[in-house]
This record gives sequence, structure tokens and C-alpha cells, in this order.
Amino acid sequence: SLGSCDKENDKPNEDDTSTAQYEIPTSYAAFDNVSYSGQIQRLGMLFELKSYMATSQTLGVALDADQLKAMYANDIDNANWLGVYQDNKQLQNKTIETEQDKFVALLEELAVLSQVTTVGGVGLDGVVQSLDGAKSYLIGADGLDHAQVIEKGLMGACLYYQATSVYMGSDKMNVDNQVLLEGAQGTAMEHHWDEAFGYFGVPKDFPTDKDGLFFWGNYADKRNEVLDCNQALMDALLKGRAAISNKDLTTRDEAITEARKIWEDISVGSALHYINSGIEKFDDYALRAHGLSEAIGFIYSLKFNMDKRISNTKVDELLVKLADSADFESMSLNNITIEKLNDLKDELASIYGFESQKNEF
Repeated sequence: SLGSCDKENDKPNEDDTSTAQYEIPTSYAAFDNVSYSGQIQRLGMLFELKSYMATSQTLGVALDADQLKAMYANDIDNANWLGVYQDNKQLQNKTIETEQDKFVALLEELAVLSQVTTVGGVGLDGVVQSLDGAKSYLIGADGLDHAQVIEKGLMGACLYYQATSVYMGSDKMNVDNQVLLEGAQGTAMEHHWDEAFGYFGVPKDFPTDKDGLFFWGNYADKRNEVLDCNQALMDALLKGRAAISNKDLTTRDEAITEARKIWEDISVGSALHYINSGIEKFDDYALRAHGLSEAIGFIYSLKFNMDKRISNTKVDELLVKLADSADFESMSLNNITIEKLNDLKDELASIYGFESQKNEF
């Protein structure tokens, strides 16, 4: 179901157009009939879920499990949203099906963990402060910042998966590209590409405009100094949309390959960044646990790009090296060492050809 686009199925919509015959714009705002309101709503939901989970960083503030699950499933009556969302939009049913129950379980565990009213530490549930007192995080006895695993995990299993494997996948790309949909949404193929763009979480004029970056857009910008990924991913997304609008499916498929690769690099670069952070701040338990929990989420996210350059088996092996298990329920960061982190960094960098950059992230 996650196979690459079938060119034979594309033939009815294909002509001899090439990029030499049309212009690729420099802004997504140049395209007509663009709509990705569902993606904007889901970004808003995840942002509100993130913000609610973060309240548990204050000792004595407990989270409500029913509200956490309601936010995930968009149960409007119980989610206590600050924003306005359509009742048919949610994060849960857009998360790859095999992972949905895992996130429900993680949310329930986070709610239980937040009931603790004592200061945490190695092997102890509770809120832990950084050595300088500037940061505090709710850390489990397993050494995980569960809120970070949930947030980064959903960035992968929901947002990244939908963009790279669903909306850029064959089922969404082998569709009509002649008839305009109702409601200023372009053709079916154009609309699906726009929805993939929506999951990137950037303004239409990115990277010139960086006002309001969400999730992957934010982490692309953080990794841009090393990867030069901001303009590269935006160029691929602009190229793909222009190609679709000009019935140039060969170039569209090139853009899909490019976008998937650059997006994967952003997740790898982010994992390497937080591994480096764990090494640098190893003696600060709060910062180490927080950062390495983010590394867990970004490594786990690598599973959900159908063109990934790593196997799921290898992803699980990397997670075991970091957290003793590839299963969220059994993970622990209590046995990690600087030596193990350096070995993990070396292996991940080698897989993706980042040996010369691994210490720069």
C-alpha cells in the first residue's frame, strides 16, 4: 500500500510538458486554488496538546487522561480546545493505524505520571530541574520525558507519515488532474499535494517568511545551518506543485523523491542534534533526559517515510541502543552512557552519510 507512484496509472493525465516550458514559482502563494485547512487544524491540535502536556512540568499540576485522549481523537466535548476545529478532523485517525493504540497508552501513562507530587530523580518519577534551575521537566522513573516522546512521535507517525507516505503516495497521486474540485481546491492531484505541503507547517513564503513555524517547519529551520534544508525542501514542494499543474508527472515524481529525502534528513539531523546534546549535558539529568527523549522521537519517526534509506529493523536496533527497547512501554534511559551515545551517533551518521557533519548538529 506504500508503493511508489505507478507511472502506467498516471498516463491519462500526462503530456509532454517539461520544466523548460513552464516556470516554477518562488512562493506557494503563486499557485491558484490552494487549500489545506485540515492540515492547519491538525497542527493546531498538536500544538494545543503539546501546550497542555507542558503544564505538567510544574510540580503538583496533574493532567487529565480523558482530556489528553479527547485532544488526540478530537472529542470536542471533552478536549477543552482553545481553537475551533471541525469535528471530522483529528490526529488519531491520521496516525498510521499500527501506532494509534501506542499513543493512547502513552497519553494514559503521562496522566498517571503527572499525579506524582514529589521531586524526581534517577529511577524516581517526578519533576526534575536542570542544574541551573532554569528548566523543569516531568521525567519518569524510566528516565523518559514522556511528553517529548509523544510530541515527536506524533510528528513522525502522523504528520510526516501523512505527508511523505500518504499524500505523496500512489493512492493520492494516481488521481484525476483535469477537473477542478469544488471550493477552490484545484484538481484532486493538486489538492493532495497541497495537503502534503500543509503538514510541513510553514508559511507560503518560507523561508523568506519564518513567522509561525510549526513542528517540522520549526525543526527544518533549526537544522538549516548544517543541512541547508529550508530552501531545498521548499524548492522540492514548489517544483512538485508546478509540475502537477502543468501535467508534468515525470518532474512531479522527481520532486517527490527529493522532498522525501530532505525531510528524512531533517529527522536524522534532529536526532543527531539531541544525541550531541545528551553527550554535552550528560551530567545534567533533567536536560539529558529531556533531550534524549526527543532523540527517541526523531529516530522512531524515520519509520514512516516510504522512501526511507533505513529499514524498520535498523530503526528498532538504534532505539534499543539508546533506550534498551524499541517498545515505548519498555524503554529506559537509565542505562545510557556517553560511550553508547557516541557509538549511536557514529552509526546513525554512517547510515546517512553525515560522518563529516555529525558533531555540527
